[in-house]
Amino acid sequence: MDSNKPTSSENRVELLEFPTDFPIKIMGARTDDFAQQMVAIIIEHAPDFEMAALEMRASSKGNYLSVTANIRATSREQLDNIYRALTGHPLVKVVL
Repeated sequence: MDSNKPTSSENRVELLEFPTDFPIKIMGARTDDFAQQMVAIIIEHAPDFEMAALEMRASSKGNYLSVTANIRATSREQLDNIYRALTGHPLVKVVL
C-alpha cells in the first residue's frame, strides 16, 4: 500500500463550512409522541437545539408526519450521528 496516497476521507471535499444552520427533515408514522421522540434524539446530539426551530406538517390523509428541525450543525460527524440515530428509529420512514 502506498503511504503517500491520500485516503478516501482526505479526498472527500467538504461541501459545508461549520458551524452552519442545517435543516433536517424527518418523515414517519403519525403517533402522539413522534415529534417529541425526534426532538429527544436531536437534543442528544445538538443540545442547543431550539424548539422554536421545529416545523411539523401532517400528510394529506393524516397517516404520516413530517418534522423539520433546523439545527446549528458544528461538524460533519455530528450530522452523521444525528442521521444514524434518526434512521435507526422504528417510527422513521425517511430522513432528508
